[in-house]
Amino acid sequence: MGERLAQTHELVSARLHKAGQLYTKGRRELVELLVLTARPATIPEMLELRPRLTRSSLYRNMADLESVGIVRRVVGVDDPTRYEFSEDIIGRHHHAICTKCGTVADFFMPAPAERNLETSLDKALGTTGFQPNTHRLDVFGTCPNCH
Repeated sequence: MGERLAQTHELVSARLHKAGQLYTKGRRELVELLVLTARPATIPEMLELRPRLTRSSLYRNMADLESVGIVRRVVGVDDPTRYEFSEDIIGRHHHAICTKCGTVADFFMPAPAERNLETSLDKALGTTGFQPNTHRLDVFGTCPNCH
């Protein structure tokens, strides 16, 4: 995880610098929390891992990171907003969403399967005139803890 964390810090630092923003201690800690959880996380989950952080500071820093494209919001089946790194930080991935507990986990598809999915989507949308530029796949079911 050390190398991944260092690479992520480097990418985030460069993105913030380009946007004219500072890579503060609080933002560094959020990046570390997202690397640690390795899945879309809620603010309460992050507070559970780092109780000394304040809710208002987490929301404010998340909004700042979101505004420059470092993180994005993920919608699950439950109410809490979850945050994860944008795809240009962690790569193309999709979500497995548990319909019982609401957990959202990332999963990655092999490059050939990803290309096949894109080709299938292009064919399916071909007659509609819609021009896709990206896609997101959410798979709903039950996680190992719920079945």
